[in-house]
Amino acid sequence: MRHLITTKDFHKNEIIELFKEAKEFLDEKPRDFLKEKSITTIFFENSTRTHSSFETAAKRLGAKVLRLDVSKSSSSKGETLYDTAANLDAMSPNAIIIRHANSGVPQILASRMHCPVVNGGDGKHSHPTQALLDLFTIYEHFQGNTEGKKILIVGDIKNSRVASSNIELLSQFGLDITLVAPPHFMPNSSLRKSYHLNKELIENTDIIMSLRTQVERHEKMIYASLKDYANDFCINSKLIQDKKLILLHPGPVNRNIDISDEVMKDQRALILKQVKNGVAIRMAVLKKLILEN
Repeated sequence: MRHLITTKDFHKNEIIELFKEAKEFLDEKPRDFLKEKSITTIFFENSTRTHSSFETAAKRLGAKVLRLDVSKSSSSKGETLYDTAANLDAMSPNAIIIRHANSGVPQILASRMHCPVVNGGDGKHSHPTQALLDLFTIYEHFQGNTEGKKILIVGDIKNSRVASSNIELLSQFGLDITLVAPPHFMPNSSLRKSYHLNKELIENTDIIMSLRTQVERHEKMIYASLKDYANDFCINSKLIQDKKLILLHPGPVNRNIDISDEVMKDQRALILKQVKNGVAIRMAVLKKLILEN
């Protein structure tokens, strides 16, 4: 049984094939590839984009979607994760999409399921479909020529599962990654690092990936105000000027903290394109996992 827990679960050629199919799905037309199939979503953490994106993807493929309300599920009454997995499996879904605050939970669930499990984000660990849609956005923009393209990943990298998955994936496609963050947001990594975001870095980059500060994962208050962080790391028009680059963000964007209002309106900001691409990528992922298993 194949699952998507981390980006390592698909090899490079499979990802390129996913991109080809996702490109076709950008027409937003409904398909019936998954007619009569059922997909269960169970999100133990709040989500707008990821949850609705998966549901839209499933429905465009013709699948039925069962959204489990965690606040009303037996897990809130003390049911163990193992029993939750057993009960879900007994319902015979064709795939399960899970998000959880604790790293490793999707892997545990996958070990007890007879259907594919897709990781919708687990703790600080992984968010594979977000990384795939980010790479797809880059891949499409540069017409498949990603080798040697320079990307800055800026923000709370240490606590970001999006950053973790992107670092894992982007290097496979030849992107040159530089991590930019204050020391307390910088992970241990052999990648190039900078503790300052400056015009020299911007001048030599093709892509900026801005990240949200993960305040819910901070064990203690780091900044008295996020405006202090924004003074040094907010992507604004003064910083990027007229540089030819693209700007990505996984959302939700803290406006004027991660990215300024002015830059959010800039045609170089591809954030809404990422959302559109996310549905197409998730359609390709669900189709592959359900029909090829």
